[in-house]
Amino acid sequence: MIEIELGLTDVARTRFAISPLWEVVASVRVLKGADEHGLHRTWTARARSRLAAADLDVSPLFDLVPVPTRSPWAGRVPGFLCPPPTTPLPTLDMELATVRATPPELLHTTAEVPPARLAALHADPVAGLARLAGVIEAYWELALAPYWSRILTLLEGDIRYRAGRLVEGGAQHLFADLDPQVTWAGNTLRLAHRTARGARRLTGRGLLLVPSAFVWPRVFSVLNEPWQPSLRYPPRAVGTLWQTRPATVSDALAGVLGRSRATLLTELAAPASTTELARRTGLTPGGVSQHLTALRTAGLVSAHRTGRVVLYARTRAGETVVAAAGEGAPPTAGPGDPG
Repeated sequence: MIEIELGLTDVARTRFAISPLWEVVASVRVLKGADEHGLHRTWTARARSRLAAADLDVSPLFDLVPVPTRSPWAGRVPGFLCPPPTTPLPTLDMELATVRATPPELLHTTAEVPPARLAALHADPVAGLARLAGVIEAYWELALAPYWSRILTLLEGDIRYRAGRLVEGGAQHLFADLDPQVTWAGNTLRLAHRTARGARRLTGRGLLLVPSAFVWPRVFSVLNEPWQPSLRYPPRAVGTLWQTRPATVSDALAGVLGRSRATLLTELAAPASTTELARRTGLTPGGVSQHLTALRTAGLVSAHRTGRVVLYARTRAGETVVAAAGEGAPPTAGPGDPG
């Protein structure tokens, strides 16, 4: 059990953030076997297929992400790999700029990673970190970018909910249902931990709360210098993240976009190619391509290349439009069957 003592200044400086870079690291843990409950099995199958098709050498990244074992150090992630964000919603590029600028003295970890990998980073930090950042960028484009709008909708929904809890009842109300592993009493936040024990004082630095799609059922803490004290926790309704619903096109959406474009936007609850969309909708491949171009121009759809295939996905604006029309609204229930 870790006891995190929060003074008045710490409570006042408690804030939320979303970290694309942490989602990269947490999703790699899932691909390496951390998803024993199968919550992300739908995403895992697709991500593995795309990574294999692209023949991307992911070892500079994967070697630094520990796999679940009995070792007390196995669950620890190197701090330099995913430093807590300094802004509420940084881009991946912003976070990678921080990684590239990591001072050599911070390139260490107690996690079980190949010594040769750390040795290479120490031998030439600038080149090693640049290569690592490049691999992360490529991994992101293949495995996470097509799904980021869906993930981001879930994470932002959780932050809105928790901000409301803070307004309604203060810090005690905020932490009351953050996660079963987290409890609040007096000025102390207690975090259940498999190996760590003792008290931690934040000394006025505040606490950063980062909802994360890929950490359930665990909570990850960052409490050591020089990083911002942070808790990375599962958001509400994470179990519904990969659920798909029958693609019923809203008449309201069709009235604004036209039936064909509304159908395509509705079908993009998960990323898909032009050929797949044509097969599912009955439209010609040429027609699908034309409509997708119009949707991209309007900012409702984005495109992501995977090998020779281009996958289309809804953007945040596209998710909002579909939700506003009554289809695909962000879930508000608790964790459930991932589908």
